[in-house]
Amino acid sequence: MKFLKSHFALSRSQQNGVFVLVGLIIIFQVILFFDFYPEDTSEPVPEAQIEAYAKQLDSLNSISPGKKDTLYPFNPNFITDFKGYELGMSVEEIDRILAYREKGKWINSTEEFQKVTGVSDSLMKVVGPSFRFPEWVRGRPAAPTNFSKSTSETVALADLNSATAEDLKTVNGIGDVLSKRIVKYRQSIGGFRSHIQLNDVYGLSPEVVGNILQRFEIQTAPDIKLKNINTIGVDEMSDLPYFNYDLAQKVITYRRLNEGITSFEELIKIEGFPSDKIDRIKLYLALQ
Repeated sequence: MKFLKSHFALSRSQQNGVFVLVGLIIIFQVILFFDFYPEDTSEPVPEAQIEAYAKQLDSLNSISPGKKDTLYPFNPNFITDFKGYELGMSVEEIDRILAYREKGKWINSTEEFQKVTGVSDSLMKVVGPSFRFPEWVRGRPAAPTNFSKSTSETVALADLNSATAEDLKTVNGIGDVLSKRIVKYRQSIGGFRSHIQLNDVYGLSPEVVGNILQRFEIQTAPDIKLKNINTIGVDEMSDLPYFNYDLAQKVITYRRLNEGITSFEELIKIEGFPSDKIDRIKLYLALQ
């Protein structure tokens, strides 16, 4: 007992310290127990304002994600799959204009564009003001729908795949640099298979492409057999225009994971795939 008493015997200063410590503990407990935060005095948001915010949010959600806020002027004759998607066109509408152009026909007015594609009036109000046509179209009351046929009556078109740089310099808008660049690009892809490939030549505007097609056409397309995208190997695919080994490997991997490719449009899901080149890639690959 003396042993325990010696340990619990406290001096007057020690006792005061214990009392102060206990008092501080009690004070902190009170602070934690009671809510000393000021009450929220902010006024509630009016229900009408909440509804206005909701309507604004719904209108933003209704905007197509493929459309851009700023639509720059462009020639609708050179719309690609990806460009059409950005404009908000359906797959069927895009296919109609691509099929129309493959026949060698040209669209020369917004009215003709709507007639060929079948797009809605509301979409035409958005994209129509951005349409730009070559100078030779402007001011004509009725431009020809089949450009090649109308011009061939007065000018014999030369072969684009055999034209020299000097030949190309006769086109309005093409100088020494562009003419050599066209020939060099043509050699890199083994010859043009479609006139749409002219759009891949750096520096060629849609207007200049239109000028080229007033004088040249593809008469001797390269003899290339379409490869099956579901059976072609990675090395063979990487040798095709618009592909490299890394992109070919991604396509092969995607094909294996999805047990085949059923449409070219699903290639957009592949990271880094050149979506704006799908119409060109169709010149070298087939689904079966």
